Amino acid sequence: MNPKAYRPTGAFVGASWAALMVGAITYFVGLWNSNMQLNEKGYYFTLLMYGLFSAVSLQKSVRDRLEHIPVTGIYYGLCWISLGICVVLLAIGLWNASLTSSEKGFYAMGFLLSMFGGVAVQKNTRDLAQFKEEAGGIENEKDV
Repeated sequence: MNPKAYRPTGAFVGASWAALMVGAITYFVGLWNSNMQLNEKGYYFTLLMYGLFSAVSLQKSVRDRLEHIPVTGIYYGLCWISLGICVVLLAIGLWNASLTSSEKGFYAMGFLLSMFGGVAVQKNTRDLAQFKEEAGGIENEKDV
């Protein structure tokens, strides 16, 4: 049985969405304004999308296991491997890029902030759904 669900605070939900949006938007604005070739921009764009997917999938897998929802070991391992691959590919790409150190740091921080925000948004979405389910569709915790 799952533990009692608690509704995440509005501040945490807002901060999570802000982290995701600020990280992703600044990363994309940096790509848009860069002097990189289109294939390089595509590489960094794909890394962010793949990274977000793998981070959210990993968070969901970890949470499922904690709640005793079956997750195969292969899928769980692939989630960890995928996230690791994204981080390593970003590091290799930035290490070899002809960018200034501040630009490299900009992309790295935008990427990591987006990963954190994606995981936190997914966690809040799941917590809110579980809270609503346990509360019988009642939104306000005081009404429960």
